Order: sequence, then C-alpha cells, then structure tokens
Amino acid sequence: MSAPGPSAVPSRQPAEAWWRLPAALWWRSLPFRVIASVLVASLVVLVLSGFLLMQQATSGVMRSKQEVAENEARQAVDRAQQTLNNANLSGDEADVYKLLYDLADGFANRTGGTNQYEVVILGRGLTFSADTVARESIPAALQRQVERSSDLLITPTEVVYLDDEAPEPGLAAGATLTLPGAGRYQMYLVFPLTQEVQTLQVLRNAVVTTGAILIVLLTLIAALVSRQVVTPVRAARRAAESLASGNLHDRMQVRGTDDLARLAVSMNYMASELQKQINTLEELSAVQQRFVSDVSHELRTPLTTVRMAAEVLHDAREDFDPIAARSTELLQNELDRFEALLTDLLEISRFDAGAAELALSAVDLRDVVARVVEANAPLATANRTTVVILAPAEATAEVDVRRIERILRNLLVNAIEHAETQPIEILVASDDDAVAVAVRDHGVGFEASQAKQVFHRFWRADPARARTVGGTGLGLSISMEDANLHGGWLTAWGRPGQGAQFRLTLPRKAGTILQSSPLPMVPRDYLGPSDPARAEAEAVSADTTGALEVGDSSTVETLVLGGPLASTGADQGRSGS
Repeated sequence: MSAPGPSAVPSRQPAEAWWRLPAALWWRSLPFRVIASVLVASLVVLVLSGFLLMQQATSGVMRSKQEVAENEARQAVDRAQQTLNNANLSGDEADVYKLLYDLADGFANRTGGTNQYEVVILGRGLTFSADTVARESIPAALQRQVERSSDLLITPTEVVYLDDEAPEPGLAAGATLTLPGAGRYQMYLVFPLTQEVQTLQVLRNAVVTTGAILIVLLTLIAALVSRQVVTPVRAARRAAESLASGNLHDRMQVRGTDDLARLAVSMNYMASELQKQINTLEELSAVQQRFVSDVSHELRTPLTTVRMAAEVLHDAREDFDPIAARSTELLQNELDRFEALLTDLLEISRFDAGAAELALSAVDLRDVVARVVEANAPLATANRTTVVILAPAEATAEVDVRRIERILRNLLVNAIEHAETQPIEILVASDDDAVAVAVRDHGVGFEASQAKQVFHRFWRADPARARTVGGTGLGLSISMEDANLHGGWLTAWGRPGQGAQFRLTLPRKAGTILQSSPLPMVPRDYLGPSDPARAEAEAVSADTTGALEVGDSSTVETLVLGGPLASTGADQGRSGS
C-alpha cells in the first residue's frame, strides 16, 4: 500500500483541529465557560420543558376533540337511525340505495354543529357517501369491531380525500344502523383534525420562538454576570503579576463593600505585607553579604601574617622535636584550607554583589579539560583512581578560561573524592550551538531527590562523614554561579551505589540562549537495553569514541591517569567540595 501523498495532510488538518479553539477557550476563559454552561443548561431545560408542554397540550387538545367528536357522532347516529325507522319503503332495492345516499348527503350538507365531519355508510359491498372522503379513511380494524359491536366506537385515523388533497390526521367513529326490512349497515363519521393541528403548530412555533429568545436573554445575562465577577478577578491577576514582576507598590482599586471589594482589600494587604517582608529580607541579605565580604577582606591581612609565620616554622620543622614538627605540618595544611575557604567566600561575595565579570576568549574545551586532568593527576594517583577523557574532534566556545577551569577542577576533585577507586570518565561533545563536558564517576552516588541540593552552599549528603580531600563545601555552588554567568547549565545525576554524573553545557557564542545539550543527562551505562534514552546516549557516544592526550588536541588516543585499580572500601558522603 502506498503512503498518502502530501495533499492528504491539509485535508485532515481541519477535521482534527476544529475542536481545538473551543477547547482552548474553555480552559483559558472563565467567561466563556460560564456563558457556555448557561447556554447548554438553558437549552436542555427549554427542550425538556417544551417537550413536556407540547406533550401535555397535544394530549389535552386530542382528549377534548375526541370527547366532542364522540358526542357529535352519537347524535348523528341517533338521527340517522330515527330517519331509517321513519322511512316508508316499498321493498325495492333502488329505494334503499336512494335512502342511504340521501342520508349521507344530508349529513354532508348540514348546518350548525361544533365539529365538521364526513359520513360514510357501508353495507352489502357498497359505499354511500357525499364523494368527499375515500373509504380508505376508515381503518379495517375499526370496521371489524363495528361489525361485532352495537356500540359507538372511535379511533384515530388518516383522512384520505377523493380530490387528491394531502392526507391529514383525524378521528373515525363508527356504529351499526338497522333498516327495517333491509338489514344492517355501518355508519362511519370521519372528523378531520385540521384546526387542531394548526393550533398545535402555532403553539409549537410559539414555544420554539420563546425558547430561542429566552436562550439569547439568558446568555446575555450570563455574560453580564460573568463580566461583573471576572473583571475584579482579572484585576487581581494583573496585580499579582505586577507584584511578581517586582512592582511592590502597585495596589488594586477597592470599590464597594461586597466580597470582591474584600478580595481587593485582602490583595492589597497581602501586597503590603509581602513588600515589608521582602524589604526586610533584602536588608538582611545585604547585611549578610556585607558582613561576609568585610570579614573576608579583613581576614586577609592577619591570614597573610599567620601564613608567613607558619611558613617560617614549616621550613624549620626539621630542627623541632617530632611533636612540634607534626604540629607545624598540621598548621600549614589547615592554613591552606582556611585560605581556600577565604578565597571561596570572597568569590561568593562577588557573585552576591553582582560584581562578577567574564573575560571571554575562544578556547577549545579539550585543552582546558586536559590541563585540569593533568594538574590533578597526583590526587588521582593518591586515590588510586583512573581518569579517562573521551572527546570529539573540536569543542571551541567563547568562555572565561579561569572560571571554566575552576568548574572542571571542582567537578573532577569531587568525582575523585567519591569514586572509591572506580574509574572516572570525562566526556566532551559539541554541536552547532553548544559544547558540553560530563564528569562520570562510579562511586557512592546520591539520591535522585538530591540532584539540586548538591549545589547548595555547605551542603553534604551525610554531615557525619569527614572529608578526605578537604573541600570547603562551596566548590559546586561557585561552579553553578560560574555556569550561570556564562549563560550555561550545570546539572547533576546520581543514584546510590551507581555513582554520579555532572554535566556542564555552555553556548558556543557568548550570549546565545541554550536550547539543548550535546550530551544526555543520564549516563549511557546506566540505561537499560530497551530504554528510549539509550539510543540518544549511544548516538552521542559514537561521536566521542576517541580520547584526548594531554597537551595535544590533534591526536585521538586514550589518556589514563592514576594508579592501578584497587578497592579501598571507602564510603564517603558526597558534598559540594
């Protein structure tokens, strides 16, 4: 079977999309929902009430017509029987036929009475009438019942005229006449319902017209009511959006004392309290930022003095006794940690103050990754961890090299600390708009719910566990700030016992808004064979089958840093090192 041509697509679109506009209006517009609901409810109520009204009216009219027709029919039958009883016939059959024809014609040309009807007399296979209605107007079932009964019977029928007029509904009443000396005959009276049908038609038109007018009026009333209700709600929405945009001085206009006016008063009170709280928080945040910045700067001078003294003692530690020498080494190590913490605090204060700026230059991230890995090779060797770089042919972007190196250093050191001697992979990929670097370890990992918490300041998965590398707890937080400063993304993935992966995505050209990342967030080795995301991860991995050698971005070879793999049994909590 051949595939449908391009012309088939436009023909399906209108059929598929006709309901989208009403559906969109239903979910987006409160007045439309109110008006549509009132319209549908009014239509249902009016249809049901109109149906019941017409049913009751039809039943009443037909009952009244049948009672009147039955009375008229009894009077006519009595007069006809009296006429036959008073007839003086010679016994000739022609005289009988003439009498019956005259009787039918006499009823047809009568005057007076409340109902118009036609008379048909049947007997001996003949029909006696005024030649206006056909014999077919009398139901066969009624004829059989009249033959077996001596009482007057009446039933609905369809009046068929001999002059080819359109049939119309009516009533047929029948009874038996006895002609002395000539036998029994059947007399039928046919009552057309022309006037009653016209009356019901007028009533039906009145019901439909009145219902349509009521629906229009109810819809207009619903629109007016919904407008009165929705207008203040829309004003409240605009006020809330204005407050969310930072316009804390905007207020709603209060009119009257009803519920909507009280809503406006509540909104204005909420805005005032929110403004007070935000101002308080801003002042507190400014005080805290100032405090951190001032303390960090003030600590620089005594720290420099203490470091100089500690370096003098550290250089002369060989002349001290073992306890003093060890104390000197511990003092030197703790001073290094304190200086790193102080540097991070100063950097955080610059971010908080909005004073951080980028020094952009076009660089190949493969070279940056290689320098970071080579600089941390001794740490990887000490932790018996293997680091492998998988990179494509090119990954150039406009970045601040110092900040990107700091991000990658924090990610790599964090991975080495928590890898538990398992290998670490660094993947570099790129596309037309972005470049990405992912650091994957197979260590302790973390809960999926902690993927955002790892970037919080001083956050640790388990505060009871001690650091082995000695991070300040601000590294990942500073890395996130550096990534945001570039307009990039820094995301984390982790599972307990399955390790973690941190992915940095940067735009190739500064100022470009990222739409996607060249690398998937979930590692390929974690996905199952049937996982839909595995194909995407394998497609990316197919472009990164080579590895980058330190200091040479043109070669494609495997780079392995660190000592042999061995299990240490370490179980450390992941932190923002």
